[in-house]
Amino acid sequence: MSARHYENSRWIASSPRDVFAFIDDHARFSSHMSESSWMMGGSRMEVELDDAKGQRVGSHIRLSGNVFGIQLFVDEVVARREPPLVKVWQTVGTPSLLVIGAYTMDVHITPDGGGSELLVFIDYDFPDRWPMSWLGRLFGGIYARWCVTQMVSGVSRHFHIGAVAAA
Repeated sequence: MSARHYENSRWIASSPRDVFAFIDDHARFSSHMSESSWMMGGSRMEVELDDAKGQRVGSHIRLSGNVFGIQLFVDEVVARREPPLVKVWQTVGTPSLLVIGAYTMDVHITPDGGGSELLVFIDYDFPDRWPMSWLGRLFGGIYARWCVTQMVSGVSRHFHIGAVAAA
């Protein structure tokens, strides 16, 4: 499907079950999208979950917002979910985004010593329409790196803060 790939991984000091529970709560795991940031042009996206809350194969996760005065929308569907090791979701339909087009997000969790190795990656295309296709070639890789890094860092921060608070 996709022509581009970016991945990031990190060792997390927690069990695969606990890490999966965190990433399976899509509102928390994708919180970088619902917070105002420079990468989002100072804007944010609203996350809408279906009745299954993104926690079943076939479940929908929708994000919408307005960035730089442009309406954005993407509908994602959970394609694979194997607790506590794998979760995959992908866009359905044609996303209306600025610098990336259709994509698949994968999360893989591997037991490792007293914790978990977390791997998050995105396979993505550039948008089909001009001028977004041109913007995608310029900024798509930067955005993909930012998004995946935010997800991995958010998991790491959550479990690091939890470990510090428990001490």
